[in-house]
Amino acid sequence: MRLALERDGTQRLQRLVHAAGDRGSQRLRRTRPSMRALTAAPGGHLRWSDAPAPLLPGPQGAIVHPIAVSTCDLDCPLVLGATQFPLPLHLGHECVAEVLAVGEQVTTVRVGDRVIVPFQINCGVCSACLAGHTGNCVSVPPVSMYGFGLTGGHWGGAFSDELAVPYADAMLVPLPDGIEPAAAASVADNVCDAYRHLAPHLPGLLAADPDAEVLILAATRPRLLFSGSLPLYTGLIARALGARNVQLADSRPHIRAHAERLGFCALHPRALRRRRPAPLVVDVSGGDLRLALASTAPDGVCSSAGSLHRSARIPVLLMYGRNATLQVGRTHARALMPQVLELMLRGDLRPETVTTCEAPIDEAPVVLREHCLGGGVKTVLTSS
Repeated sequence: MRLALERDGTQRLQRLVHAAGDRGSQRLRRTRPSMRALTAAPGGHLRWSDAPAPLLPGPQGAIVHPIAVSTCDLDCPLVLGATQFPLPLHLGHECVAEVLAVGEQVTTVRVGDRVIVPFQINCGVCSACLAGHTGNCVSVPPVSMYGFGLTGGHWGGAFSDELAVPYADAMLVPLPDGIEPAAAASVADNVCDAYRHLAPHLPGLLAADPDAEVLILAATRPRLLFSGSLPLYTGLIARALGARNVQLADSRPHIRAHAERLGFCALHPRALRRRRPAPLVVDVSGGDLRLALASTAPDGVCSSAGSLHRSARIPVLLMYGRNATLQVGRTHARALMPQVLELMLRGDLRPETVTTCEAPIDEAPVVLREHCLGGGVKTVLTSS
């Protein structure tokens, strides 16, 4: 919340007041049509609830109907109340959707188009967006995004009948012919998140050594609440970018088994103590940054997805001695989506091979509860 209120606090407060008033008036007077939205409530409860259908958000906006919605690895701890995000909230932020309505200034999409909706809100014309930093758009408050309730700015969740998109031309990416909606849903976040760890570093590394190792550090404890799709996507993209030597360390047997089926070398994190450090380490462990950095070779790079902890211990002296680079941050999803889709169109990247469950969106409360409690990797829910 401190980050969310770093700037534009008044704008965020206005959205909060508007959202509260909108729901209140809808309950009392039914001022406009209702829709269903999947609500995550304290205690791990998931249920469909009535919500006011969104209005067209101005001449640059659009209304879309999600037709393929996927889980993010963060959804499980969020649903189970193990994050800092206040509940209840409308869940979901990875989707492919059909355009229902567009504003008069929208030129790149039309009603009926199928589009991928990035999970972050971005205008496309501010200094940050023009620099490719679409996750830090300065036209909206920090960390404005779907599926995170109060913290994300009350933009709604993708597990719903409709979503409002404020900047349709900037945000919406047409789904290419030949790519199924269910395969592309996670391009909205997790697949691009995997790509950003590798694309800036891997080509130069492989040019110097075609057999250079990529180490993906995932769960270092077997009961990690985060789902396991991000490390698997990272392995797929590493291979799509030309890596021959992809190692995935995860304490969860079902993730190691899935990695082996995808053709990666899977090992338990304990084995890293006996191995040489790697020149490129992708830390998606959710909190073991110390081990990730200890596994990074001299002049190597550790790219970390971060964690929900306020702080972390890092081996500064070891990093100094090895001259290691650490990068921690979020993905700029919209800026990276064209590159990811190009890999998919060439047949080099198949995100659907990570999916472990596909079901109708009508069954969302039951299916997602099973996903969160049963160790699901990637669940995709679809509608017509």
